[in-house]
Amino acid sequence: MDATTDKDLLVQEQIYNALCYLGESEPEEILHACDEYLRQHDKLAYPHRVIILKAMETVVKNNIAFLDKSTAKEVVRDWQQAASSVLVAVGQRFINKVMEEVLTKFQPGILPHYFIMQTFANLSVSNGK
Repeated sequence: MDATTDKDLLVQEQIYNALCYLGESEPEEILHACDEYLRQHDKLAYPHRVIILKAMETVVKNNIAFLDKSTAKEVVRDWQQAASSVLVAVGQRFINKVMEEVLTKFQPGILPHYFIMQTFANLSVSNGK
């Protein structure tokens, strides 16, 4: 996974594809490995973190029926927290674009998801003047 930091987009794409491929045969192992890698590399640049998060998303979507309930719940929560953090970091420079995207998740008459609210709050805090 260290190769996600390679500047060559082809290498980054190959890492994503490899994680997805391995996730087809061992989804829980790959999800746990990705989760552990992200925890150990909390200073990983966001573009590189996104590669791993997207691979995790693909593995979850393609194998949701085969995942153990506790694994799915844990991974989804961690993935959502990491995705929220990415939006907050990007929002420090492109607040208008991120706010537009987050606001699309607010639907009349529907209580927003916890991580949407958390992202919204963290955006406010990180961009307060």
